Amino acid sequence: MKKILLLIAAVAAAFYVGYGKTNGFRQLTTLPATQTSTEHSGSSNAVQAAFNEQKSGVQVQGEGVVSKLLADDNDGSRHQRFILALSSGQTILVAHNIDLAPRIATLKSGDSVAFNGVYEWNAKGGVVHWTHHDPDGRHQAGWLRHAGQDYQ
Repeated sequence: MKKILLLIAAVAAAFYVGYGKTNGFRQLTTLPATQTSTEHSGSSNAVQAAFNEQKSGVQVQGEGVVSKLLADDNDGSRHQRFILALSSGQTILVAHNIDLAPRIATLKSGDSVAFNGVYEWNAKGGVVHWTHHDPDGRHQAGWLRHAGQDYQ
């Protein structure tokens, strides 16, 4: 559990430092205490609902278009990062662990990416992580799908 909380804190900090300062979104002021949920949905509507309700720890699935590629987060576990625009207009940060799953090497702005992972709320739209298998087998496996190939 400590590893999960540490990962969430690292992703949130990376999001704030790497994304929040340059994209014209309001600055992140506070993050709520981490919440847990067993909700799951087969659509991006679950992301919108989790954002509206400020929920975290929600397993979600959906699809979006890459609006911005960000530099990798190389502190601790390495993560490929990019912003997805959902059909609802909401944007989310995807933090894909490239120490546990392959990098999407051909990813570019405008590409469609489907995802299955854990949503964590923040004021900017949220973060989706756990888009990979769990080597310890204790967590539901997530994935990304790009150009007909799965990354998990």
